[in-house]
Amino acid sequence: MTKQTIVIALGGNALLRRNEPLEADIQRHNIAIAAQTIAEIAQEYNVVLIHGNGPQVGLLALQGLEYKKVTPYPLDVLGSETQGMIGYILMQELKNILPEKNVSCMLTQMAVDPNDPAFLDPSKPIGPVYQEDEARDLAEKFHWTIKPDGDYFRRVVPSPKPTGIIECDAIETLINKDHLVICTGGGGIPVKREENKLIGIEAVIDKDMSAAFLAKQLNADALLILTDADAVYLDWGKPTQKALHSTTPSELANYVFDAGSMGPKIDASCEFIKKGGKLVGIGQLQDGLKILKGQAGTNIIAQ
Repeated sequence: MTKQTIVIALGGNALLRRNEPLEADIQRHNIAIAAQTIAEIAQEYNVVLIHGNGPQVGLLALQGLEYKKVTPYPLDVLGSETQGMIGYILMQELKNILPEKNVSCMLTQMAVDPNDPAFLDPSKPIGPVYQEDEARDLAEKFHWTIKPDGDYFRRVVPSPKPTGIIECDAIETLINKDHLVICTGGGGIPVKREENKLIGIEAVIDKDMSAAFLAKQLNADALLILTDADAVYLDWGKPTQKALHSTTPSELANYVFDAGSMGPKIDASCEFIKKGGKLVGIGQLQDGLKILKGQAGTNIIAQ
């Protein structure tokens, strides 16, 4: 029997938890834990893995600002660096658990519309969190846009919608050869088309939207979004909070979710289902396989 194909979007919490130092050893430790869940899923499904990169791309940008002898590298180049850095650790940890499995990591470019309104309203948080005073000082010094992130503030950058995966055919080829594929990291390296050329553009694409886009392109059987919440909740953080265990895009349209956390995941999920996807699962990392089986987390299905 042919295995079903699952696209997994691995949240930034699997790489660095909030307020953890941006240390390589800490990231490797967290990724090793995440790899256990991914490996478990890969025993039963074809897995295509996407990861976030917000903290990492922000760190590289900060490091670039400190070295004054060269112009800081643009966000598309930093995004490619994070794909290599995070993909390397994921690939190695997965290969250590699944030595007989082909595990491949692919640098992936994602086309975006240079006229996307997102370029006029930066919204994607990158880098560490700051107290408000420090964030405002840094924003003035480096000409950043900052916005609240929970009780803190973070730098935000444009986050346009994905419009095309440049390496999609190569990803499909690897899946068909039974590879566990790590791709479209950080939402993909943002590029625009000018005549017959691809040119990098300053942005960081939302990895959940890119995961939904990729899942549809591959006709994947399911999209699995792994985060630090055990399910999608109504009235999150209030005494009346309630977990949704099974829902639909039409039901979710009746509610408002936090734009800085669950909102983009819900938007990406509904986009996948509306374009023909069968199932989206949302929940915490360690429940990955149970979420796919409807035993944990939130399942979003068509009407």
